[in-house]
Amino acid sequence: MSQTAQLMDGTSLARRIVEQAADRAAVISRRTGTSPCLATVLVGEDPASVTYVRMKRSRCAKAGIRSRHIALPATTTTTELVDTLTDLSADPDVHGILLQHPCGPGIDERAAFEAIAPEKDVDGVTMRSFAAMGFGLPGFTSCTPGGIMRLLREYDVQLPGRHAVVVGRSPILGKPVGMLLLAEDATVTYCHSRTADLSSIVREADVVVAAVGRPRLIRGADIKPGAVVIDAGYNPGNIGDVDFGTAVTRAGLITPVPGGVGPMTIAVLLAQTVDAAAHQLGAGHWALSSPTVGASSRR
Repeated sequence: MSQTAQLMDGTSLARRIVEQAADRAAVISRRTGTSPCLATVLVGEDPASVTYVRMKRSRCAKAGIRSRHIALPATTTTTELVDTLTDLSADPDVHGILLQHPCGPGIDERAAFEAIAPEKDVDGVTMRSFAAMGFGLPGFTSCTPGGIMRLLREYDVQLPGRHAVVVGRSPILGKPVGMLLLAEDATVTYCHSRTADLSSIVREADVVVAAVGRPRLIRGADIKPGAVVIDAGYNPGNIGDVDFGTAVTRAGLITPVPGGVGPMTIAVLLAQTVDAAAHQLGAGHWALSSPTVGASSRR
């Protein structure tokens, strides 16, 4: 007899996180006379990127977070972009910086990311943030991995000893979510688009995180009955990396696309912007990069 998985509602959880961020932003504003500010930087006019940035700025406004948008032409060089990000990092009126990526073929994105001051890296894209996630030190998580971990906690997914398979190895999604899962005592296997016999590895997973950017790569037949399935993929047509129609009959918990991981990413961005402002303005504590500080030192 087939089952139907419980949907992990990222939209509702994200709404609560943003409401909490808005409350904290209001407190910061009252105490310091300054509202948290997120600077968004966009190179070129890619339609999808323009839409994403507009959506993030709209969410900022609803949460009482000021936004400053810097639109740069597609002809911008790496040096020019680095200079812009360096100036924003030095601006005390800016508390968080988001560089919308991809930036285009002519930009050295790693050099651009590293121009963002760690205390303003609310998108969790710098090497300093990556190291903080790996070592369980204070810092900011990459937003999508951070959102995934909050979803798992919301649905009381017990991770110690569970086998988590991460399909994807990007430095701001696949790799860091694996580190955060490991910090929660999950046993983590990394896979990717070139993994041999991917299906057999996925079939052993208690938790699957699909983050490789290939539509419906993970089939329902590959899902262990009762497994937790997190679909962090987003492909044209609102299609995820998991074949939802077949996976929903085997998983225990599953994120829909849209409405699962996506809203959580923006919610974490806003929450971390407020955390950054609190830290810089002396109005509270900086966020922790991992739910369990120091967990990476466990044997």
